[in-house]
Amino acid sequence: MNRALLVIDVQESFRRQERWAAVSNPGIVGQVNKLVAHTRAEGDLVVWILHTEPGGGTAFDPALGHVRLIDGLVPSEGEPVITKTSHNAFTTTNLQQLLTERGIRELVVSGIRTEQCCETTTRVAADLGYDVTFVTDATATHPIEHRDAPAGRSLAEILADPRTLSTDEITARTEYALSGRFARIATVEELTGS
Repeated sequence: MNRALLVIDVQESFRRQERWAAVSNPGIVGQVNKLVAHTRAEGDLVVWILHTEPGGGTAFDPALGHVRLIDGLVPSEGEPVITKTSHNAFTTTNLQQLLTERGIRELVVSGIRTEQCCETTTRVAADLGYDVTFVTDATATHPIEHRDAPAGRSLAEILADPRTLSTDEITARTEYALSGRFARIATVEELTGS
């Protein structure tokens, strides 16, 4: 075992937000489960990561009960479940120590949000010397408002704004930024054969 699958922030917190209605990959649980099954069959490690904002009063505040994996995702015995408070999965966790202790040098990245926690974790992992594969169709994101957009708009207003980045644009930008620099881009089918 020298490879680990990172399942980043595929958690109920996101489903509690209005913008979940515009998520790029509503079937992410199925895609992640294919990667998980493949990873386990190969004898590699699955690491589950959850984002938390203690005391924040948002869906990411553990006191509200939403900081848990989305239904249908179940860690097996011995698979680490790590909580983080930063965008990448390394800075506020013991992830690097865990991977080093197990001799892991290759990472497969999946999760929510494509351009945020997944991309940031990928960049940090590459800088730390890991060989990273980014599985775009096992990630998900939401449309992103323009920096000058007024705060507090409804999802309909965000989607109607021509300056809003679509999920397709975000995903393409992430692939362009990561490919050949920080990671190899792959699909679930390419990795699992199914």
